[in-house]
Amino acid sequence: MSRVFIISSNTTTDPYPVYPLGMAVVAGALQAAGHQVRQYDCLAQGESIPQLLQAIEDFAPDLLSISLRNIDNVDSFSGEDAWYLQKSKEFVAELRKTVKVPIVVGGPALTIMPEEIAEYLAVDHAVIGEGERSLPQLVDRLAAGEAVPQLISRNQPLAGDEFSAPLFDQELVSYYLQQSGMVNLQTKRGCPYRCSYCSYPHLEGKQFRIRNPRLVVDELERLKQEHGVERVFFTDSVFNDPHGEYLKLVEEMLSRDLGMQWSAFFRPQGFGREELALMKRAGLYALELGTDAAADRTLVGLDKRLCFTEILEVNRACLEERLPAAHFVMFGGPDEDGASLTEGLQNLAQFGASVVFAFSGIRIHPGAPLHQRAIEEGIISAETSLLKPVYYFSPLLDREWMEETIEKSFYGQRNRIFPPSEGAKRMEVMTRFGFRGLMWDRLVRFPKTAQ
Repeated sequence: MSRVFIISSNTTTDPYPVYPLGMAVVAGALQAAGHQVRQYDCLAQGESIPQLLQAIEDFAPDLLSISLRNIDNVDSFSGEDAWYLQKSKEFVAELRKTVKVPIVVGGPALTIMPEEIAEYLAVDHAVIGEGERSLPQLVDRLAAGEAVPQLISRNQPLAGDEFSAPLFDQELVSYYLQQSGMVNLQTKRGCPYRCSYCSYPHLEGKQFRIRNPRLVVDELERLKQEHGVERVFFTDSVFNDPHGEYLKLVEEMLSRDLGMQWSAFFRPQGFGREELALMKRAGLYALELGTDAAADRTLVGLDKRLCFTEILEVNRACLEERLPAAHFVMFGGPDEDGASLTEGLQNLAQFGASVVFAFSGIRIHPGAPLHQRAIEEGIISAETSLLKPVYYFSPLLDREWMEETIEKSFYGQRNRIFPPSEGAKRMEVMTRFGFRGLMWDRLVRFPKTAQ
C-alpha cells in the first residue's frame, strides 16, 4: 500500500467553478487498489504554497500526482494570463524545493501534448490518457523499485462498466455546491464525430464507451443521499448519442424518481420535443448545444455533418418545451467569408430567446484535422509550437471587420454574448446577486403562458 497525494491545479472559475471530476475518478481507482489517497483542490482549498506543503507534509505521501484540466481558455481575446502552463511550471518548481517524492502529472491537458508538457513542466512522470489503471500501476511499479520511463503510455481504453466510481470529498462537494450549485458526473467517454477542431476523439477515443445506466443512477443517488447534491452536469463530449442509449439513462432516472436537476452538452441533431419532454420529466433544466458554426458553408468547413436547418429544429423544440438552450458558435473558421458571416448572423437571429455565446477564431490542437489545414493554408508551419495557443482565422476575411460586425449584430441583446469576456462579466454580476449554477439559463425569457 502506498500513500498518494493528488492535486487538482485548476483555479479558473470561468464560466463557473467546476468540480474536479478527473481527480475524483483517479482517487477512487487508487483507493479501490488498496492505496491511501488525499485529494487537494487548489480552487476550493487555496493556492497558498505554504498551506499546500503543510498538507503534503502531514500526509507524508509516497507520490505526488497533479491533474491538469486545461492548457488555456481557448479565447483568442485573452492574453498570457489565460495560458495556464506557465503557472503550472512555477507551481511544480515550488513543490520541487521541498517535496522529495516523485511528481506525476496527468489529465486532459497533458494528454493533448504529453511530450511537450512533460518536458516543459520538468516532472518525473506523465500519465497519458485515462488514469484509472495507469496511475495505480505506476504506484505499484515505483513501490517495487522498478525503473519507470517519464512518459506512461496509454492503457487499452476501459469499457464503460470498467470506469472507476468517483471518490467525492465532502469538503470539496460543499464548496462547489456553495459556489456553483452542482457537481459533475460522466455517463460515457469518447466521440465518434470528427469535427475538425476537436480534441475529444484524441483524448477519449473515437467510439462512445457507455456506462450502464444503473451504475450512473446509483452514483446520482449516492450524491444526493450522502452529499446533499440536488443538481449535476453530465460532462460527456456528447450526451445524446445517435443510437438513443442516453434515453435508457433518462428512463432509469425516471424509474428511481430522483428529484434531481441536470444539464449536459448536446449535439443539436436527432432529437425533438418528444425526447426533450421525456428528459425534462427526468430533471433536465437546460441544454448546452455544440452548434459551432452558423451557416451550412462553415458547418461543412468544420466537418460537423449536420446542417443549420437541423440545428434550428432542435432550438425550436427547446423553446416549445420551455427549456433554456445555449448555442456555442465559432466565427472565422474554415471557409468563413463575408457572405457566410452575414448569413450566419441572420441565422442566429432565428434562435429567438435562446442564448448564443460567440467566439472569434478556433484554437488549433495538434493532430486535429484543423491543424493540417492550417499548415496547408500557410497559417502555421509544421514546426510551429502549439504549446501556447495559436488560433485559426479564415484567410477569406478580415478579423477586425468580422469582430466589429458580430458586436454590432449582438449589440443590446442580453442573450447574445460576444466577446466571451462579456459573458464572464454578466455571470459575475449574477453571482453577486446570489445566483449559482450555469446562470446563462437566466438570460432566457420565455413568453408568459395564457392563464
